[in-house]
Amino acid sequence: MSMLRAAVLAGGRASRLGALTATVPKSLLPVAGRPFIHWQLELLAHQGVSEVVLCLGHLGEQIQAAVGSGTESGVRVRYSFDGGSPLGTGGALKHALPLLGRAFFVLYGDSYLPCSFAAVQAAFAARGAAGLMTILHNEDRWDTSNVLFRDGRIIEYNKQPLPHPGMVHVDFGLSVLTRDAVESHPAGASFDLADLYRALSLRGELAGFEVTERFYEIGSLAGLDATERYLRSLRAA
Repeated sequence: MSMLRAAVLAGGRASRLGALTATVPKSLLPVAGRPFIHWQLELLAHQGVSEVVLCLGHLGEQIQAAVGSGTESGVRVRYSFDGGSPLGTGGALKHALPLLGRAFFVLYGDSYLPCSFAAVQAAFAARGAAGLMTILHNEDRWDTSNVLFRDGRIIEYNKQPLPHPGMVHVDFGLSVLTRDAVESHPAGASFDLADLYRALSLRGELAGFEVTERFYEIGSLAGLDATERYLRSLRAA
């Protein structure tokens, strides 16, 4: 099976990390002895993904200078920059569509996701939906649960403050989307990818794939600490 390309959304300002990201983009924060982006790209290469599109905005030129062509990490990297104004996660993905295929993985630039990408891609191909979201049985352990999952289907995805009381799953951070699901939004418009996922779920067009591994993220100080410990354990092993 030929693996899909991956779009990595790494254009945010990382305001929750305060002074740590005042002059350095989140993806370049040192984690377990090296910039986080290198851990992430090597994970993608290990999962069989060979082509990656980095969607960049704030301080994105630093990321491009550090990563280059991606060969050091075992992948081919291309770049899509927001341009003059922030496009949000959805707008950035829309802007990158010319570099992506008819379907592609989507993940965030602050996440480390130890799961089988091949299994996720196979599930997407079998479902025939506009998108597929990986989910984790959570019950508010790692983050606020935001997915209503029933009989193998995502009934509702909702990141708003008052989600459905029956939600016990959380978005794991890895999705597959079709080009058609994204391109209906106006070019150059800013929008949140979470709103797209919610709309797809309410139309019955968002498949779900349950994983059992926990996710790691560096978007918060607590997450940064947990990811540091996890990646140090991998390096030691």
